Amino acid sequence: EIKSGSSEVIYENNSEIVIMKNVSAIFTDNKNNRILITSDFARFNSSNYDSFFRENIKIKYEDHIITSNKIDFNFNKNTILIYENVIYKGVKQHIITDNIKINLITNHVEFYMNNENEKIRIISR
Repeated sequence: EIKSGSSEVIYENNSEIVIMKNVSAIFTDNKNNRILITSDFARFNSSNYDSFFRENIKIKYEDHIITSNKIDFNFNKNTILIYENVIYKGVKQHIITDNIKINLITNHVEFYMNNENEKIRIISR
């Protein structure tokens, strides 16, 4: 379920693309867990359901909050990539990283930096 303050429909390569501003989205998995995402902008491809969120992103899942500048949902690869200024806030820790990649099938989560010489920062509470 995706809602927006305003939207525009365009067509690219025989696909309907919805460009949205002031976006709020709810994704529900097969176990009825809900993920709430808000962002300034989003782009939704109605042919393959790929969704791209941009700017001032906030993700809420149970007691977890992630903020970032970009999220890409790729349903062909069954992945979510959260990147650019990523901060994860959990119950017991904060994690500052460049990227979080989630496999939608296995629920495997990977935190990693763009530069292998840089380290992920973990702050315990």
